[in-house]
Amino acid sequence: MINVLLIVHLLLAVVLLGGITHQAISVVWPSRKKIGIVRSYRAVTGSVYTNANIVLYLATATLGGIIYPTYRVGVRTFLENARLMAATGSFELKEQFIAVGLGMLPLYWLLWRRPPEAGGKTARIAVTLILCAIVWYSFLVGHILTNIRGLFGL
Repeated sequence: MINVLLIVHLLLAVVLLGGITHQAISVVWPSRKKIGIVRSYRAVTGSVYTNANIVLYLATATLGGIIYPTYRVGVRTFLENARLMAATGSFELKEQFIAVGLGMLPLYWLLWRRPPEAGGKTARIAVTLILCAIVWYSFLVGHILTNIRGLFGL
């Protein structure tokens, strides 16, 4: 059962990763022309992604919290016994970043709810990039730790 939850957690994280990255690129490097694949990727309305990103962030974090006791008992104990402190520490940092991201979600929603002409464009860019960095870091650390777990047959 935990493997199914882990796979669903991974799939939610991949969708969130795509959505927040697409939004971040569209706000940092906007394009008004939809000619070519790179320009059309950048020429989207970023505000369309806001509610979906918030729901995906909350769902991914909640599912991660459900899976966490299994990690804590099984995988983390192994990592500490194997003296893989960098892996353990990176997951601890991931937890802190996710908590910061949860606290930023109301501001993220508020900044994307207003039109860009109303001010706060710099804040919108900064909050979106911070959340994007948190999601990327969390995804990579989770993926690497899952690979370490699989490599040692846990």
